Amino acid sequence: MNRIAIRSLLGVLSAFPVALAVCLLQPGAVSAQEQKTQVIELTAKKYEFTGSPVHVKAGTKVQLKITASDHDHGFKIYATPDGVDSNGPAGLVFASRQECWELKKGETTTIEFLAQTPGTYTFKCCHTCGLGHKGMKGQVVVDQ
Repeated sequence: MNRIAIRSLLGVLSAFPVALAVCLLQPGAVSAQEQKTQVIELTAKKYEFTGSPVHVKAGTKVQLKITASDHDHGFKIYATPDGVDSNGPAGLVFASRQECWELKKGETTTIEFLAQTPGTYTFKCCHTCGLGHKGMKGQVVVDQ
């Protein structure tokens, strides 16, 4: 009885590497790690984001690297394009979604997303930074 159990176990164990190799060699969608990432640097300073507007192609994985140069600021952007219901499907898919990213003075904050849907996405400062705070805006434009 032990011989039969050992032979069965050896048969299963020898088939496992073959099955694994077949699964791994199947063509599939490109994973996010394999996609080319477009790195864009912005500076947040009193009442403006320098480097805006930002243009990217639809389907691009984007890394925004934002440095606050003068004091703390914030960064808020909606996942849907301007003029589209905010409950609609996301046009920007974030690696880590936040209501308001903190931009600390002298530090670089990285915000990653996949730009899926063409359109204009307005972003703004979401940390009160002075009299011109309400005008501190920029844009990500996702092109076809």
